Amino acid sequence: MRAVILDRTGPVEDSVLRLGEVDKPVAGPGEVVMKVSTCGVCHSNLHMIEGDWVDGGVPAFLPIIPGHEVVGVIDSLGPGVDWLHLGQRVGVQPLWRTCGHCEYCLSGEEQRCQDKDITGETVHGGYAEYMLAKALHCYPVPDEIGDVEAAPLFCPGITAYSAVFRASLSPGKRVAVFGIGGVGHMVLEFAVLTGAEVIAVTRSVVHGNVASTLGVNQVINAAEVDAVDAIKTMGGVDASIVFAPADEVVRQAIDATRPGGTVVVGVQVDLGRFLFADEKKIVGSVIGPRHRMNDVLKLAAQGRVKPVCDVFSLEEAPEVLSKLKHGEIRARAVLKI
Repeated sequence: MRAVILDRTGPVEDSVLRLGEVDKPVAGPGEVVMKVSTCGVCHSNLHMIEGDWVDGGVPAFLPIIPGHEVVGVIDSLGPGVDWLHLGQRVGVQPLWRTCGHCEYCLSGEEQRCQDKDITGETVHGGYAEYMLAKALHCYPVPDEIGDVEAAPLFCPGITAYSAVFRASLSPGKRVAVFGIGGVGHMVLEFAVLTGAEVIAVTRSVVHGNVASTLGVNQVINAAEVDAVDAIKTMGGVDASIVFAPADEVVRQAIDATRPGGTVVVGVQVDLGRFLFADEKKIVGSVIGPRHRMNDVLKLAAQGRVKPVCDVFSLEEAPEVLSKLKHGEIRARAVLKI
């Protein structure tokens, strides 16, 4: 099969990725092989490819096939898989496998499992014509959702939904979302559904234009005005959600949040000085468990959320990652295999 392969980590412009031929995977017990139709391109892919996470053991091995938001049809079933069928359309999110028996798995917070595999980071991912998946972590894709729009639901969708869940939004509350990219634009969509007043904060005119189409109450261009001052003029926000990977931005979010409010952080940042007396809560958020993933698919099938996508071919993966690196992707890039 054809696949985009990472042989070594380094700047994406240095030809660290290549399109090559590898053996098609074979399904073992409890596994399936998917014929991939689409795979989203995530900023996390870029971090792995460029070696930002090597000290944390990611990628787990080389060469590896990246990609962790994958949609396709089942090509073969391994022994013991009797609840899925050949030709069925399914999706896989970053949570490729969990142990199933730790306190986190048993309490419905399996994304915290310490014995998990991450699609495209510790196992081969979806930048390929076929991918191996665990049947228990495959999600049937509703007919109402197209392949292109479905793929981002399996990372930006579940990640955004979980972040909004942790922000405890409701009508009468106000939230600011910092960073309107692949995940951030979906945070806006889910936040709007809560009935809260939603403010989008971005330095990008392109991302601001995307935000303005998603039903938000206000878009603040942080390149033109002081975002914190603008938010404080309104009386601050009850919650901030941060998906801009910048230390200064998360500090702005903390400052813009009212005492007693919540700051949800979905990126790696240095929080800096924190004033405990304001009793603000800082909450980390990462992807989400299977029951929330199913919620995301239901909402998308009802037409209540829809990713903003730009489509590229598998061969264009290195170019797409370079565009992502330089802020040239509107919202979410999707590879159509």
